[in-house]
Amino acid sequence: MTVTTKAESGSGLAAGAPRRSVASRIVGRLGNGFVQALLALIALIWLVPTIGLFVASLRSASDSANSGWWTVLTAPAQLTLANYGNLLGNDAIARSFVNTFLITVPSTLLVVVIAALAAYAFAWIDFPGRDWLFLGVVALLVVPIQVGLIPLIQLFGDIGLFGTIPGIVLFHTAYGLPFAIFLLRNYFAGIPRDLLEAARMDGGTEWTIFRRVIFPLGGPAIASLAIFQFLWVWNDLLIALIFGDEDSYPLTVAIQQQTRQFGANIDIISSGAFLSMLVPLIVFFAFQRYFVQGVLAGSVK
Repeated sequence: MTVTTKAESGSGLAAGAPRRSVASRIVGRLGNGFVQALLALIALIWLVPTIGLFVASLRSASDSANSGWWTVLTAPAQLTLANYGNLLGNDAIARSFVNTFLITVPSTLLVVVIAALAAYAFAWIDFPGRDWLFLGVVALLVVPIQVGLIPLIQLFGDIGLFGTIPGIVLFHTAYGLPFAIFLLRNYFAGIPRDLLEAARMDGGTEWTIFRRVIFPLGGPAIASLAIFQFLWVWNDLLIALIFGDEDSYPLTVAIQQQTRQFGANIDIISSGAFLSMLVPLIVFFAFQRYFVQGVLAGSVK
C-alpha cells in the first residue's frame, strides 16, 4: 500500500506541469502591474526626443540658445506659440508645406490604385507571360534608387519635368510600384478562389470582382501599403532635393536649408520639424487598425 502511494505520487510529479524558473516565479508574483509600469517607463524614455522637440518648438530662439528644453519644467513662462506663427509667416516654409501634400497625396494614391489593379491581374487573371512579367517586377525590388538618378535627370530635363512637382510624383510612383505590386499580389493570392468563382457565376466582370470582392477583402493590405508609401514620400529628402527646385521643394528640403544658417533659425527648424512629424503620426494612428490587420495577415490560418 505504501509503495503504491509513492508510485502514484511520483507519477503525479512526472505528469505535472514543468517547474517554473526563478525569473518566471518573480514575474508571476509581481503581476501584470509591474510589467505594464515597466513598459510605460520604456515608452516614456523612447518619447523623450519627441517631447524635447515639441518643447523646443514652443520656446524662443534666445531661450533655446541659452538653456536646454528641460528648463521649461521650472520656468513654464518660456512656452509660446509665436514660433508657429512665424513658421506660417515664412513664405518658403509655408509653400514647402503645401508642396509636401501636393507630392505625397498623388504619389500615394497613384501607387495604391495602380498596384492594386496590377496585383489583381498577377494573382487571378491568366494572361501570356504573367509569371515572367511578375518575376521582372520582383527583380526591380533590388534596383537601388541611385542607379536611376542620372538617366532620369536627363530624361526629365528633355521632356520638361525636371524641377517640377509632377516630376517628383512620377519618380516616387515609379519606384514605389514594384514593392507595392509584390505586397498586394501575395495578399490577393490568399483570398479563397471560391469567392471569385461565385462572383463569375453570377455574371460579374473582372472590374466588378475587383471592386466588390478583392478591394474590400484587401482593405488591410491596401491600408498598410498606403501608410508605408505616405511615410516614405513625406519623409523623403534625396529625391526632392535632386529633382525639385525652389518652387517645388517639400518641407524636408526647406527645413534642411534652414540648418545652413548655423542654427540662427532654431525656432523655425524645431517647429517645422515637429509639424513635419505630426502629420505622419496622425495618418498612422488614423489607420492603425487596418495597419495591424495587414501586418498580421497570413500569420494564422
